[in-house]
Amino acid sequence: MKLLLRIAYNGAAYCGFQSQTNGKSVQEVLTAAAGRALGFPCSVTGCSRTDAGVHAKGFCAVVAPLDGETEITIPAGRVHRAMAKHLPPDIAVTGACYVPDDFHPRYGVVSKEYVYRMRDARDRDPFQAGLVWQLKKPLTDDAIERMNRGAEHLLGKHDFSSFMAAGSKITDAVRTVHTLYIRRNGDGIVELHIAADGFLYNMVRIITGTLTEVAYGDRLPEEMAVILAGCDRRLAGKTAPAEGLFLEKVTYPPEWGIEWECD
Repeated sequence: MKLLLRIAYNGAAYCGFQSQTNGKSVQEVLTAAAGRALGFPCSVTGCSRTDAGVHAKGFCAVVAPLDGETEITIPAGRVHRAMAKHLPPDIAVTGACYVPDDFHPRYGVVSKEYVYRMRDARDRDPFQAGLVWQLKKPLTDDAIERMNRGAEHLLGKHDFSSFMAAGSKITDAVRTVHTLYIRRNGDGIVELHIAADGFLYNMVRIITGTLTEVAYGDRLPEEMAVILAGCDRRLAGKTAPAEGLFLEKVTYPPEWGIEWECD
């Protein structure tokens, strides 16, 4: 059996989840902590790669013995405590469960949900620094409504090449967007919510940046359909900065029986 973790992290100090040579990653910190907590070398495989500065509330990763033979015996409900002793304050295990050896945290995903947070107040909030995109101008109710009208054109199964970072090596850019909407939450933060069966490199950030141009009247909501059909990154708008983006939730098929434990 493998150990599946649900992880929350503030990505400000990291070059992303995936281990890289150009900086500290969430994966390398998590791998070292798992090895110390469990008492033997481990591998950690994540459900996706996140960009530098991107955050997560429901990231999923599998921990497995590096030798492929050692048995993990710690009760799933106690994993968060064992790991907490070896993790920095900006990474936390919020749940765990055991899964079969053939489970893969990336290829078994049904959907992923992201939330992009924008703050449009005229003043800056130092307690939100690094956790929101501070917009230059307020968004009216009409502006948010225009964003939602534009977002409707992206729902369903499409080629999202126009919303993929230039230079990406992905050859199949077809994805299915299940939900996409924008709302203002109770704290005044404007949130873009999106769920899909998969995402391209910078897809959410490019969609967000383009929809803010719709909000401010630089584009019409109907242009989103034209941009989508063009399959050309140059047609879409700017890429929103990383700090507002959160991986909110990862969903797996019910047959895996994922039930998070956190005693």
